[in-house]
Amino acid sequence: MKCSLTIDNILMKYITLTIFLFSSTIVSAQVPIDISENTFKVGAFSEEIFYHGFCEGDQLVFNFEERKNKELKELEIIEMPETSRFMDYKTKAISNKIINVPKTGIYKFRFANSSMGGRVCKVKIQRIPGKDETKTFDASVYWREIQDTSYIPVQENFLVSSDTTIEEIYSAMPQVSSRNAFNGNKPYQIVDFILPANTISWSFYLASGYNGKHEYEKAKMEFAETAASAVSSIPSYGVLGALALTGFSYFSSVQGEDNVKYWFLSDGNSAALFQAGQQYSHYKSGDVISEASQMKYPLKGKVYLALYNDNSFEPIKLTIKVAAVTVNQVWDSRVVQRMDIKIRKEAYLK
Repeated sequence: MKCSLTIDNILMKYITLTIFLFSSTIVSAQVPIDISENTFKVGAFSEEIFYHGFCEGDQLVFNFEERKNKELKELEIIEMPETSRFMDYKTKAISNKIINVPKTGIYKFRFANSSMGGRVCKVKIQRIPGKDETKTFDASVYWREIQDTSYIPVQENFLVSSDTTIEEIYSAMPQVSSRNAFNGNKPYQIVDFILPANTISWSFYLASGYNGKHEYEKAKMEFAETAASAVSSIPSYGVLGALALTGFSYFSSVQGEDNVKYWFLSDGNSAALFQAGQQYSHYKSGDVISEASQMKYPLKGKVYLALYNDNSFEPIKLTIKVAAVTVNQVWDSRVVQRMDIKIRKEAYLK
């Protein structure tokens, strides 16, 4: 009898020890590991988002409390990239919500507030490892920049050809009467000319008397002797064309006594005001015996040139030359592939 009791006692102790060890193993396997525990404020009409990683076989344990017992409009736990695993509306507290983790991944915790007042939230997030070897799993979420490159078909204009031409657009030798002319003519004149389409610059030569005309012919000869190669490359490229295109002048100052006052008037209305002896607007003027100049403005429309002779009794004979540089371009279109690079941030686990 004593022997039987002894065996029974031994058997009972063995069973008790086995149950204890098994229970200890279960308890050990179910000890939650803290991922994060913090208190934060969700501002009015805004949201706060947090990311944490979980391992396959984990149980995600979630606790939430609004510290002032106010409702939070929306709370959601999302398995990235977009699988919603839990959502609650107008909630004040959530206690020990458990979510099973089917595969290793990143979970997004979203707290949205649609009220005018802020919400103070206390959140605790834990994980219960499914295996002992995953206890040391790194739940931190890291970020890296990813470049997504794509090619987009776009319509592109391209230049087929570009032709530069130079032409003399005005040439005249008007006579302007004196201030006290016996024939009653006015001591002023207005001449005009139209700039051709696609003008990029133009030039003028203005001089009085025989010497002014002579200087123009002299400059033409000098240009022809020193700029033969340029002449052959652009049709009608002459002494005025060189001035219009490059700004370089081959003209020398003319010596003499007859001067002329001139104004490049702003428009037709200014031309009418000039003739009426009223105040007018202009963009260039001078009191010269001769002048040659490159012009960058205007580049289209009609140009008005007002001339005035301040000599009391002698009329003046003028030489006026104008040349314009035009560029005629031919364009076409084609479809090309344009590289489009977008940079985005990607979450990952180590």
